[in-house]
Amino acid sequence: IPFHYIDGKMWYIALFSLTLLYYCAILFFNVSLIIIIALDENLHEPMYILLCSFCVNGLYGTTGFYPKFLLDLLSPSPEIVYEGCLFQAFIMYSFACCDLSILAVMAYDRYLAICRPLHYHSQMSKRRLSQLVCFSWLTPLCIFSINVFLTSRLKLCSSNMQKIFCVNWVIVKLSCSEADTFSNNIAAYITIVIYVSHGFFIIWTYMHIVKTAVRSENVRVKFMQTCVPHLISLITFLVTIVFDLMYMRFGSRDLPQNLQNFISIEFLLIPPLMNPLIYGFKLSKIRQKILYLVHVGKK
Repeated sequence: IPFHYIDGKMWYIALFSLTLLYYCAILFFNVSLIIIIALDENLHEPMYILLCSFCVNGLYGTTGFYPKFLLDLLSPSPEIVYEGCLFQAFIMYSFACCDLSILAVMAYDRYLAICRPLHYHSQMSKRRLSQLVCFSWLTPLCIFSINVFLTSRLKLCSSNMQKIFCVNWVIVKLSCSEADTFSNNIAAYITIVIYVSHGFFIIWTYMHIVKTAVRSENVRVKFMQTCVPHLISLITFLVTIVFDLMYMRFGSRDLPQNLQNFISIEFLLIPPLMNPLIYGFKLSKIRQKILYLVHVGKK
């Protein structure tokens, strides 16, 4: 399945260099945060373990896109085999939905910590935390294994994609017969219902968190310290995903191809880099650990 990126060879070196630099920044900040949390036993708390899972997912999703994209920029005729395209589609979808699942678990963690503090340690035990982390990872992986398996059975009548990475719905649109896509559509609707329910759950938790924070000054301080980073990450993720979905549904095809390409990868550009920076600066324990390491490094 061939891809078409940009016109003019003069842009390729600049785009390759910027993309490589950006990908290295994503790797550096996410890996740094994971190592800081893993090595400091004081950070082995549910909120930080979930943050570590969040960073691992950021690495997982971006690794499914950037290395292939960089290789294609160096190739005179970039293309991807069908099996590789299905695998990339699986990574892209499971990455995005795993992000939402982790954000939902984070919201539940903050709900317990702020609205039910006396029950927090009993309800957010190590076993419960392990179950929630497994849920946030295994659910999207299983769902999109089924989606991609159904897609792999379709017979394609075209090989040209108008996106710079593989997504399931684009592959389905290349199928020869709409009748063959019925099972894919059913699976897609079920997936949408599952992850829209995640969104409603996050809204429900924050309605209760805000209600509790309004009544207590101490809770407001805790809310600002621990919930604001989560909200910023959530809003960043939702804005980029919704913008991409709205563009795919209602966007004009008259836009320059370069701009279309940029819009389609926003969720791979902004959240993976912003999340570790947001949490690194806003969570006091992470910030103090970073400042300590910088101070020790100077000595």
